[in-house]
Amino acid sequence: MAQKRPTFIPEGSSLLQEKFINCVMRGGKKTVAQRIFKDAMEIIASKGHKDPVKLFEKALDTLKPTLEVKAKRIGGAVYQIPMEVKPARQMTLSIRWILETTRNKRNAPMAQKLANELMLAINNEGSAIKKRDDVMKMAQANKAFAHYAKY
Repeated sequence: MAQKRPTFIPEGSSLLQEKFINCVMRGGKKTVAQRIFKDAMEIIASKGHKDPVKLFEKALDTLKPTLEVKAKRIGGAVYQIPMEVKPARQMTLSIRWILETTRNKRNAPMAQKLANELMLAINNEGSAIKKRDDVMKMAQANKAFAHYAKY
């Protein structure tokens, strides 16, 4: 199995923050993505939160799904089979959902929309939480097909 390369992490940042910034980045413009993230953290701090980075991490943890459905073709029929989500995919999905819902909102700068979505996620509100709940409901509804997971 191939080994992972060591990741360069700038001073004062974490692996999770760098992953998030890379996902925010569009068209290779990393400085723009870093500015958006930094401005979002400043907006959260200005709204009275003492540690915006902890809030960011907690929001992503809140968004992690435990189950998802995968389509499998068995005997000519396609079944939605509930499966547990691996930790790396949980984080990927939570980042994807928060950015997806942030980008779909209009009439505000990206940093403002990101800060609002993160604060909503902490309180179990917002579009990203709705997306997580929809995925969980779908997995619960298809529990009857869980025995097909071994195929």
